[in-house]
Parts: sequence; structure tokens; C-alpha cells
Amino acid sequence: MYVKKRVSLWRVISWSKWPFIIGVIYSGTLCFISYLLEFKMSIPWSPLGLIGIAVAFYLGFKNNSSYDRIWEARKIWGSIVNNSRTFSAPVVSFVQGDNQDEIKKELIYRHIAWITALRHQLRVSRPWEHINDRLNGLYAPTISEDYNTKLDTELALYISEKELNDIKNNSNKATQILKLQSQRLQGLRDMNYFEDFRQMELHQLITSFYEDQGKSERIKNFPLPRQYTSIGEWITLVFCTLVPFGLMDVMSEKEVWIWLCPVLSALVIWVFILMEKIGNSSENPFEGTYNDVPITAISRTIEIDIREMINDKDIPDPIEADKNGFLM
Repeated sequence: MYVKKRVSLWRVISWSKWPFIIGVIYSGTLCFISYLLEFKMSIPWSPLGLIGIAVAFYLGFKNNSSYDRIWEARKIWGSIVNNSRTFSAPVVSFVQGDNQDEIKKELIYRHIAWITALRHQLRVSRPWEHINDRLNGLYAPTISEDYNTKLDTELALYISEKELNDIKNNSNKATQILKLQSQRLQGLRDMNYFEDFRQMELHQLITSFYEDQGKSERIKNFPLPRQYTSIGEWITLVFCTLVPFGLMDVMSEKEVWIWLCPVLSALVIWVFILMEKIGNSSENPFEGTYNDVPITAISRTIEIDIREMINDKDIPDPIEADKNGFLM
């Protein structure tokens, strides 16, 4: 997620310069051929303008759909933040008896392990995601999680070696961690660390965590339908291909205007492709690129809040945006 006040013009140009450059070359070539051969290559602007309006409406629909997916993902992780605090406060208050401080810490740490596992799982690549954008450097920074090598190391900080071995071969570690948490809560109830009513309250919160996880996985595993994204790309390309021909018709009255056609055509092409790129780069909120919901930073916020509830030591600092304004 980009967190500075505004995206600079230079960053926008660097991110989207190639459509403009190619548009100038393409339009300039057509205008030069038309002028050199004294052959009218224009088409009426009126029908082309209607196509442009249709493309703009379609791109608006696609961008709204992409934004809805991002905003829903952010609301889900806002729910995870709230439910995590709601779970941790009763843990601190309800658990009473021998070794209660160790048990509270165990439950809190296991919850952090669940958040860690879920965060890593949501960053595993899918075929429809923009995987290559993770490796492009400054304007598409690498902020993805290395699920295959880092997860077990991080989980070992929060759960026991036995529990880690128990879930090691499971395909969905986050689901299994919540199962372990539920079993542990039942065991504590059996040992009278709290009564039935409080055990049910905590179990209801486990249920809410499963719901939040399922909602996140729904967005992760179900892409914006490919027919919408593909058709948007193709109709934008068709319109941009025809733009120079339409502008040559508009500018054919004076010879000097024909040399403005390449720049103006490239500008129109750039605007439409930029709109398409914005929607395209925003449709997958957990793919590990620069327009993601910052689930790593959110996870760290949760960890800080709930570890402070048990007066834990060596609590990490919040994650800040990097020098380019990107927050993981």
C-alpha cells in the first residue's frame, strides 16, 4: 500500500510511460505515411468517440470492482484486528489458577502464530496474479512473503516444537492452529481455569477467526472473473489502435495540425491504458505487490497490542513504510 500524501507525477510517468512512448511512435508513423503518400487514412471521429465512451464506462466498472475487492479485504483485516483484541482481553481476565501467566502467554502467542500463518498463506502466488511485479525494483518493490522457507521459522517463535511438528504437513496451517487453540481452551476448562460460560465466549471468538480467514481465502482464491479483465484489455487496445485514425480526421483541416496528432493520440492512448492498468494492478489485494492491503503491518500492530496486554518483553516496533512510501 502506498501511504504518502499523493503519488508524484514522476512516479506515475515512470510506471506508465511505455503506452505514451509507443503511442507517439505508432501515431507518428501513421501520420507520416499519410502525409508522405498524400493518402487519407482517417476515419470519422463520431463513431470512434462512441466507442471511447463505451470503453470508459467499462473501465470504470472494472476499476470499481477492483476497489471493492481491496476495500472488502481491508474490512476483513480490520475485523481480525478487533476480534484479536476482543479475544486477548478475556484471555487475560478469564484465566485464573496455577501458572496463569504462562498459560495466558501461550494462548496469546498461539494466536499470533495463527495470524502469521494466515498472512503467509495469503501471499502464496496464484496463476492470475501479477507475480512478475514483485521483482521490478523501485516502482514495484518486492514485499511478498517467502512462504516456503520463512513460515516455519516464524511459527517456531510462537508455538511449541510439538505443535509445529503436528501441523507441519498440513496444507492449511492457519486452520490447524485454530483447532489447537480450541482444543487447548477446552482442556483449560476441564482443569477449571474458567467456567463453561467463559469457555463458550472464547469459542465464539475462535468461530469469528475462522470466518475472517474464510473471507480472506475467498478473495485470495477467487479472482476477478477473467472475462471482465480480458475483455477490458482487448477493447482498450482496439480503441487505442483506432485513435490516431480518428484524430487525423479531426485535424485534417490544417496541415500544421497533423503534426500535433501523434502527441495528442499518444496522450489519449496513455489515459485509457493508465485507467486499465490501475484496475488491473488493484484487483488482487493479497498478491504481495505495491497495491496490497498491508497485512504484514496490520499483523505487527495486532502482535504489539496483545503482547502488551500480558506485559511481555522484547515487543517489536511497528512496521513503517519504506523510503518510497510502500507499506507491506
